[in-house]
Amino acid sequence: MIPFIIFNIIIVSLCVLLHYGFLYKTSTTLPRIPIKNNFKILLAVFVALLAHIIEVWIYAYSYFLMHNSDKWGYLNGNFDGSLTDSLYFSFTTFSTVGFGDIEPIGLLRFVVGMESLVGLVLITWSASFLYFEMHKYWNE
Repeated sequence: MIPFIIFNIIIVSLCVLLHYGFLYKTSTTLPRIPIKNNFKILLAVFVALLAHIIEVWIYAYSYFLMHNSDKWGYLNGNFDGSLTDSLYFSFTTFSTVGFGDIEPIGLLRFVVGMESLVGLVLITWSASFLYFEMHKYWNE
């Protein structure tokens, strides 16, 4: 159980720190880029999306590894064990859509719940960050 908790803490920490890094670097770099302000806003949106995509991939790869392990549970339902299905499941979980066609079984359920929470927080963080960037550059 302890290795599982440590694994989950590592995944969450990696995603939060990665997100912080992307947003911090964006906020410090945008003022120095010699482009129109409306393009700075677009660039910030694409950077935020890229951060989310990388975070989803981190969880997808974790699901792939955990599903193919014998001790941490598995994903059941419309799931063939591939990295592609893991990615699909991660996107629906991170965005909290959760279609329900794939069901986590065993300890893996805790990681799925944490991904939903992390996704909600990071998406909200991106939204507020983009709001402030738009406020800064929209009328200049």
